[in-house]
Amino acid sequence: MTELVLAAAAANFDRDLERCFERIGNLITQARRQGARLLALPEAALGGYLADLDGAQPPPPAFEISSPVIARLARMAGDMVVTAGFCEADGPVRYNSAVAVCGDGVLAVHRKVHQPLRENATYAAGDRFVAFDSPIGRMGMLICYDKAFPESARALALDGAQIIVCMSAWPASRTAPARNLADDRWKRRFDLFDQARALENQVVWVSSNQAGSFGSLRFVSGAKVVGPGGDVLADTGIGHGLAIARVDVAGSVEGARRVMGHLRDRRPDAYDVPAAAV
Repeated sequence: MTELVLAAAAANFDRDLERCFERIGNLITQARRQGARLLALPEAALGGYLADLDGAQPPPPAFEISSPVIARLARMAGDMVVTAGFCEADGPVRYNSAVAVCGDGVLAVHRKVHQPLRENATYAAGDRFVAFDSPIGRMGMLICYDKAFPESARALALDGAQIIVCMSAWPASRTAPARNLADDRWKRRFDLFDQARALENQVVWVSSNQAGSFGSLRFVSGAKVVGPGGDVLADTGIGHGLAIARVDVAGSVEGARRVMGHLRDRRPDAYDVPAAAV
């Protein structure tokens, strides 16, 4: 049995890049002290998320994947795998992206595919879900609204991912806000998606999220680690901090799939649903 310590952050990030790196450094130090091999930072950890969802406010700073900003994150990661969201510049095009790094450099990049509300006013959309090999095993990455679509996580699981990291800037409901954030209906959805995606794919699910507020948005926090049976192993609730769990990833995934293998027992021939169906 080989256990890994996995950590997911609930933290606030804004436009002040130096302050973002200071916060990231503190989180890496905390996670490393507890033996973490993986730290998942939220969506838009490098420069903050959108200040509103109407496309009216200036966008986050954008960085190329080869930029000194990403290289700095990799140096800070050292012997850990760190994932973080950022605004990626690809020529004139901007993507809401996530990067996985370690001391050796960039391991993988994911561009957010599913765009909620008016996010497409700022970002172009990604078009694929691809797992990748890392020092802690085969992984996949999603960003926020991606997890609302079962096909996203399923594609990564079918590509061999045993750990899926989902980085979010998931806000509370704006149309029917709850007085207590723990009772917010969007918080409930956030948590349900985390458990459902882990269970249906029988993977270890690591979910980070923004906390606090930025611009007009109030975030629901809820960073967590979920086992392949859908059981929550660690959770920050509505607070800031780290959700940390010690997990035998390969053993728990194998155990979950031994009898009821959700990937093995699929019947793709029976799923003839037109892509345009609504």
